[in-house]
Amino acid sequence: MTELEYQPVSFKDVLIEMKDISELMVDLSYSAILFESREIAQEVINLEESMNKLVYQARIQSILGARRVEEAEAMSGLLQVSEAAEKIANSASEIATIILKNIRFPAKLRQALPEAEEVTVRVVVAENSLLDGRTLGEQKLQSTVGMRVIALRRGVSWIYNPDRDTRILDGDILIAKGLETGVLPLHELCGAELPAAEEQPEGGVVTDLDRAVKLIVKMKDISEFAVGLAYTSLLFNNKEVADEVVSLGAKMDDMRYQLDLWILEASRRITNVEYLRGLLYMSSFADNITNAAGLIVDVILRDIEIPPVFKKIVRESDEIITKIQVHEKSSLAGKSLKEASLGTVTGMVVLAIKHKSKWRYRPRKDERLEAGDIIIAKGRRDGECRLYELSR
Repeated sequence: MTELEYQPVSFKDVLIEMKDISELMVDLSYSAILFESREIAQEVINLEESMNKLVYQARIQSILGARRVEEAEAMSGLLQVSEAAEKIANSASEIATIILKNIRFPAKLRQALPEAEEVTVRVVVAENSLLDGRTLGEQKLQSTVGMRVIALRRGVSWIYNPDRDTRILDGDILIAKGLETGVLPLHELCGAELPAAEEQPEGGVVTDLDRAVKLIVKMKDISEFAVGLAYTSLLFNNKEVADEVVSLGAKMDDMRYQLDLWILEASRRITNVEYLRGLLYMSSFADNITNAAGLIVDVILRDIEIPPVFKKIVRESDEIITKIQVHEKSSLAGKSLKEASLGTVTGMVVLAIKHKSKWRYRPRKDERLEAGDIIIAKGRRDGECRLYELSR
């Protein structure tokens, strides 16, 4: 075990890095399952060591930064947010550990993961393609096609969480995450063909395993959505949004109970029940992430002071959260989310829409935007700029 050593850095910078690393670990964990990659799983384990160092720094900073009771209260809120990031990272590390222990997941789960709200794909960059030779900063993938590169393989080496200066070369294998609408544009930029969809047998019987797998995907979506909403509630000091995170936690509990039942039923009809064990770990993973979101909103629900630095933490992360109002002359007014194609045009994921006094969480594609609506979305900063221009 590496000996920890205190480094004089700002609490803000520590929390930004903790937030970014914890979210990357979640993305890589799902990628390791989807692509059956022990290498990616090992990188999650490596990132946990970085997270442990940051946790140590956060604790030291919280002690050094509080000189009065008022400062201690504000610092306790930030420390609770850091604990939530640590909880998310630990859960991702547990998934990576079981992958390295060769615990298997049903093939149906890997087939169903691309049906999640945010999908993960693997694509090879072709020679002389539009992406060949360009940096990620030049291409602005997430804000143009809605996909973010979380890792790339070049030969036998991996580059995880590549930055805007990373140059893409032909033969690189990209692991990218984003909205499903960005899959085709990404393949076109890479000069690659979409993989053929696996044929599903017609008239097949829906089994308990099928139901369990689909429920896992829903749990994945809800857990990631809950974290986005949790940061939103603190960023805009909104208890109404925080209450929605709490309700998502209760919904997650109900889904776990139902999942356990279906898995037990499926075990009676499957010879090799080892494949079901991975599903139980997955449900625990999603539940832990949702619980971490609850830990974040607990700060605002208990009226713990949130210092102004928190806004900088969220706004300076890899993925930012923004709130934008649709103006009367905006091209978005009167369009559905599908017609506006915000995911492809801006790369921003819409978390919620406020129409008059009513919030609509996880809005559907047919949700229609109106003048005066407030959009809460997450994504890259350049994508926020595009969304802002569209809303004017």
